Amino acid sequence: MFNLVKTAILMAAITALFMAVGAMIGGQTGMLIALLVAVGMNFFSYWFSADMVLKMYNAREVDASSAPQFYGMVAELAQRANLPMPRVYLIDEAAPNAFATGRNPEHAAVAATTGILRALSERELRGVMAHELAHVAHRDILISTVSATMAGAISMLANFAGFFGGRDQNGRQNIVASLAIAILAPMAAGLIQMAISRAREFEADRGGAEISGDPAALASALDKIHRYAQGIPMAPAEAHPETAQMMIMNPLSGGGLRGLFSTHPSTEERITRLLAMVKR
Repeated sequence: MFNLVKTAILMAAITALFMAVGAMIGGQTGMLIALLVAVGMNFFSYWFSADMVLKMYNAREVDASSAPQFYGMVAELAQRANLPMPRVYLIDEAAPNAFATGRNPEHAAVAATTGILRALSERELRGVMAHELAHVAHRDILISTVSATMAGAISMLANFAGFFGGRDQNGRQNIVASLAIAILAPMAAGLIQMAISRAREFEADRGGAEISGDPAALASALDKIHRYAQGIPMAPAEAHPETAQMMIMNPLSGGGLRGLFSTHPSTEERITRLLAMVKR
């Protein structure tokens, strides 16, 4: 229920932002047009954003015949978590990473890169996929997927606004409004990423460790992904940075502003918490 409320608040905030920028660009008419666009985007992101994200990453669906070991692993973990079987995807990327998407457990999908299959042992990969299924079980995949789609829409709106510029009541270009739009839109995109609480990853780590029954394996996997991913770029995440918060490890994390807007807690702290579970 809490995540449904967060999703509703997120959609309302995006709608308000669209209307404000629309008013800056085209006055009352622009605001009404922006309202219609925002309502359409909210509807689209709820029903179709999962497929959109999977398409961004050129993910291909696999089954028991095309990827028997990986598919069987997900099926076994889903059964342990008492979840419906999600759709399973592979992404042809060398960077080790994985994510879950969908609007609810009945319409969920999990995806992993071919790089993570090569980098991790079967035990470690099992821990990662259990983490993704924990996101599904906690029902926080909807807000994650919606935020990715909406952040992309904000970037598109910023480009549109920057091209046409803000207008005053007489239809003349307003330099101040143009600058406000240029600053506001990127900030809003960053705030959307921050709306995905870092606590969500801690909870998925804990839930994944409980599903797999092996917190040490997930801790080992996080350590490997952190070390391997630093030297391997992930092209789809670079092209669509708004989706990076969906990954088990943010492929864009780093110093400076990226660190400030990171939606993932530090890998060291995640590992420490998982190892504390082993001791308990």
